[in-house]
Amino acid sequence: MRKRLLNAWRLGLKELMSLWNDKVLLIMIVWAFSGGIYSAATATSQELHNAPIAIVDEDRSVLSGRIADAFYGLYFRLPDMITEARGDAGLDAGLYTFVMVIPPDFERDVLAGVQPSIQVNIDAMRVSQAFIGAGYIQNIVLGEVGEFVQHRRSEAASPITLAPTVMFNPNMTSSWFGSVMEIINNVTMLSVILTGAALIREREHGTLEHLLVMPLGAFEIMLAKVWSMALVVWIAVGLSLYFVVGRVLDVPIAGSIPLFMAGTLVQLLATTSLGIFIGTLSRNMPQLGLMMILVVLPLQLLSGGMTPRESMPEVVQNIMLFAPTTHFVSLAQAVLYRGAGLDVVWPSLLAMAGIALAFFGASLLMFRRSIAAQG
Repeated sequence: MRKRLLNAWRLGLKELMSLWNDKVLLIMIVWAFSGGIYSAATATSQELHNAPIAIVDEDRSVLSGRIADAFYGLYFRLPDMITEARGDAGLDAGLYTFVMVIPPDFERDVLAGVQPSIQVNIDAMRVSQAFIGAGYIQNIVLGEVGEFVQHRRSEAASPITLAPTVMFNPNMTSSWFGSVMEIINNVTMLSVILTGAALIREREHGTLEHLLVMPLGAFEIMLAKVWSMALVVWIAVGLSLYFVVGRVLDVPIAGSIPLFMAGTLVQLLATTSLGIFIGTLSRNMPQLGLMMILVVLPLQLLSGGMTPRESMPEVVQNIMLFAPTTHFVSLAQAVLYRGAGLDVVWPSLLAMAGIALAFFGASLLMFRRSIAAQG
């Protein structure tokens, strides 16, 4: 057994040298855990920020002026006062996300209790801003109308008082969530790509046949690819978590980083084994890319990292319990967001270990059959 492990060690060093000479994969790894993390955390935002808005004021009253003045910086840009003819053209040209039309006699109808309507035209191609901004506009208009009519801003009395306390990310900054979840997704994606590509590269260059004539078994060859590619991703995760997330984005980590890194190592055993399995089924790089779409994307979308598992059908939730990414996302969120310790996340860690061993065994069996067929 010692000799087999030594063979796997030497073959793993060869894999690291091959990866070092593959500049494309190196650039992809560096970008995924640096610029990719930063852009994913900052380029997309779930908050409304300086949304462009225009107002068509056909009333020219005190109330319509107050409504226009209520839209100010941070959430909206200062509104452009335009004519109705320019509204559709501004939306088509992408100049405005919202165009609000205040009808004639709006103030008079409000005071008379007629309940007039304000038309809001929205550029729905900007999906996030359109959805959030519509609610902001409604609240601003209702607040100004209520204050104008009653001479004070009144709120309906509630039978209870809610006092929400946000333990992690109290300001609900989207970059804090996005950066950590991007690291979690990259762990799965890159580990599968690297191990699958390493196996395909051996087959395309003909070096796999050279390995088969040596006194090496499928276990040594597979173990070498698993530990070497897992080590690369594991180191990249640690550096990204410390420098990009912790220093550049200034995201506070609530829990134990060593515990998260231990969970990442178990996750990498499962995903690198999955990469070997996919690489065994694929005959070339294009096929590997297509298999990635069919396998990796569902693992990321249904693991609970992008959408809550509670919102999925129960049958999907039960099926995804057999995926390592589900337990990894649960462990990562508990440790990094809520500061959970080993006494809390050990069930997820144990489930990941069991799934990882099952994946490794299945991949080894498939790899042995593939080698036997070639021989």
